[in-house]
Amino acid sequence: MNNNIADFSNHTPMMQQYLNTKTEYPHALLFYRMGDFYELFFDDAHKAVKILGITLTHRGKSGGEPIPMAGVPYHAAEGYLARLVKAGCTVAICEQVGEGESAGSRAKAPMQRKVVRILTPGTLTDDALLGRTQNIHLVALAIQHNQIGIAILDLSAGLFRVQQQEFKPTHIGLEMARIAPSELIIDEDLIDKNIIDFIQHSIECPITTRPNVDFNTKNAYKTLCDQFAVQSLAGFGIEHLTLAQAAAAALIHYARETQKTALPHLTSIKVEQSEQFIALDPITRRNLEIIEPLFEHGTSLYGLINDCKTAMGARLLARHLTQPIRDTALLEQRLNAVQTLLQGFHEEPIRLVLKEMGDIERVLSRIALGTARPRDLVQLRQACGQLPFLHHALKPALAQHPTALQHIAEELGQFQSIYERLTHAIVELPPVLLREGGVIAEGFDDELDELRKIRDHAGQFLLDLEIRERELTGINTLKIGYNRVSGYFIELTKAQSAQAPAHFIRRQTLKNAERYITPELKSFEDKVLSSESRALQREKALYEMLLEELRQDIAALQVMSRAIAELDVYSNWSAQARLRYWQRPEFQLETGIHIQAGRHPVVEALIKTPYTHNDTHLEHQHRLAIITGPNMGGKSTYMRQTALIVLLAHCGSFVPAQVAKLGSIDRIFTRIGSADDLSSGKSTFMVEMTETAQILHHATSQSLVLMDEVGRGTSTYDGLSLAWACVLDLTKRIKCLCMFATHYFELTELEHETGIDNYHVVAKEVNGQLILLHKVQHGAASQSHGLQVAKLAGIPANVIKTAQKKLAQLEHHQQQQPHAAQADLFAQLEDPIEEIAPIAEVPSSVIEDALRQLDVDNLTPRQALDALYQLKQQL
Repeated sequence: MNNNIADFSNHTPMMQQYLNTKTEYPHALLFYRMGDFYELFFDDAHKAVKILGITLTHRGKSGGEPIPMAGVPYHAAEGYLARLVKAGCTVAICEQVGEGESAGSRAKAPMQRKVVRILTPGTLTDDALLGRTQNIHLVALAIQHNQIGIAILDLSAGLFRVQQQEFKPTHIGLEMARIAPSELIIDEDLIDKNIIDFIQHSIECPITTRPNVDFNTKNAYKTLCDQFAVQSLAGFGIEHLTLAQAAAAALIHYARETQKTALPHLTSIKVEQSEQFIALDPITRRNLEIIEPLFEHGTSLYGLINDCKTAMGARLLARHLTQPIRDTALLEQRLNAVQTLLQGFHEEPIRLVLKEMGDIERVLSRIALGTARPRDLVQLRQACGQLPFLHHALKPALAQHPTALQHIAEELGQFQSIYERLTHAIVELPPVLLREGGVIAEGFDDELDELRKIRDHAGQFLLDLEIRERELTGINTLKIGYNRVSGYFIELTKAQSAQAPAHFIRRQTLKNAERYITPELKSFEDKVLSSESRALQREKALYEMLLEELRQDIAALQVMSRAIAELDVYSNWSAQARLRYWQRPEFQLETGIHIQAGRHPVVEALIKTPYTHNDTHLEHQHRLAIITGPNMGGKSTYMRQTALIVLLAHCGSFVPAQVAKLGSIDRIFTRIGSADDLSSGKSTFMVEMTETAQILHHATSQSLVLMDEVGRGTSTYDGLSLAWACVLDLTKRIKCLCMFATHYFELTELEHETGIDNYHVVAKEVNGQLILLHKVQHGAASQSHGLQVAKLAGIPANVIKTAQKKLAQLEHHQQQQPHAAQADLFAQLEDPIEEIAPIAEVPSSVIEDALRQLDVDNLTPRQALDALYQLKQQL
């Protein structure tokens, strides 16, 4: 049975209430609170069972069929909710908000319930549902004619950004790769099939359609002005960006609807331009292992260098790494801050204080949205209390270089009054949930203290009253009791009831006793029975009052939290530079890359032997480096390290190199390694060619291009021809900076072309063993050492010997017919492996026979030397 039921009259009142609520949220899983459980019914139950692996049961019937039901305990719901949202589900949380009302003389209506919040992949704010360092981006696209407006909202941090540009699928794809949406909002009336197909196939996140009215450009301006409490948007720089306004307004409507509240922490909006950033497509981000490693147990750049002391600093670091900037003035500002901390050894005292700061950025968002828990306020109190210590830790750095960190010191501010207020209001270690009580500190509110006193001293009051009544009546066996039916009472035996004084009012008659109430006991009963609930209600009122007070300072507190995050990133960069001996990069106007003694940051950190550093020099006159040499020699690592040094520098970090002078870079491309894309039916070669085509179409003279083994997935001549043509196009037409690794030694002949240079990774053979030096030198490699690398990889000795014989045949054939077509390396051998014909029939000598009998692979150095002396004696 599905959820779309027109007639609810045959259902129980509770189920009618559920179905009425469900009709308002047809596309969400409805978590319907029933006592200590959240229950799901009908199709929602089946879906939850499939995703969560919980048990499917039944409750009542609908249309003669059992109603499917599944549930989770409310106190453990967060884990289940996180899994559902991760699976792309939208979940509506329906809570009990009141008591059942009278529905006649015999029954009560169901408990009042309402949806208090809607959870979607892009609107999460609760730490239990979020990764500590995870950035959550809710994105809206407003498309009209050939223009597009993009709005990006991080609801958990209060960050709001927009941009507007010409609609070009490739550019939008790059922007989505940079932004990494958690959820995408589009107009339900969007009818352009090409655009819809592009969105569905190019953007990997849940897509939610919204009513066209949410994107209305005429209403968007007012929506934004109301949100920011301004009369004009000119101060934000979006006055005339109508599509950006429409996208931003759509996000505000959606966020308000899902949070069921206003959004007081969204106080400003920032305009971005895609040209501000170095573009990195998804392939490049993956190949460089910036955030995620290629393999499950690998290490990414972020995983290596993230030692930020706050979660908000870690998230900002991730944004820097995924959004490298081109503004050299801003980069120099960041580098000045890092250098100031580094030179004076200032970062460690600062980092010790930062460890105590907590995740204030998200705490503030929850305060604004009314979902902050008691321990969120403890985090804020602790952060405000640490600010004086942070200012003190900053003083030496400010004295050394006043301008580098002055803006951070100013933005940190002083929030002593908030610290004192929260210290007075909240107990030192409150319970997790407000409903547990005991959150508000004693002495903060007289009314609450009185209610708690009544509750806590009820036993003593009753004991004192019992003693007084015994003395008054002279009945020593008089006792005061309580039960849930009768409440508090004074109990006398039947015989003693005749001695009951006039102020005793009969409450209940039992077989052997009479129970009474007095005005004093009745007054106490009213107080004590209501004191618990009244105390909790008073706590809730006081807590909400505190949240409202804090909301008045949200904007200033957000500035403080962002300054903490920025300082955390700078101090992390400084610590990494000190630990790893990184140096400050320099920026120059001319396009080029000049690196001395560069290292791959991740590889250097993970290997146990000293890392072999290498230089890189690319500029207009030397813009393409053809790199040859054996596999495992370090070609790919060398290329990746160059890209990572460029990336780190454009984040504002020091870099793993002795010297790094970098010119303007607009984009980094990588075509390094491929695998079959089985889901779309593409072979390795097709994937390789698709990636290559992207580069050739979109690279510019300011791009850095890394290409590895282009053409390897097809026949030798086809592959060589493609690689040859690509090199010429990259250097003659595009004129980009390029590192081109290849096994096609024929490409080294292109060195005579302007802008092309040969480089090779050095390898040596010593006593028949290949030694990979991982050093890059000018000039072409003399040979590939493929068989030696295969031997190092563990290829069986008999296969290596067969390959050596075949190689000798091929080389001999090439010498005999230098202009003949290259032999097909994949053709079947003419003779069986065991019976390969000799190259030439010549009589064998004694020395040759002796050599054939030697098992060179298993000789010790001493045995080999002895054999050599014996052979020499036979000459």
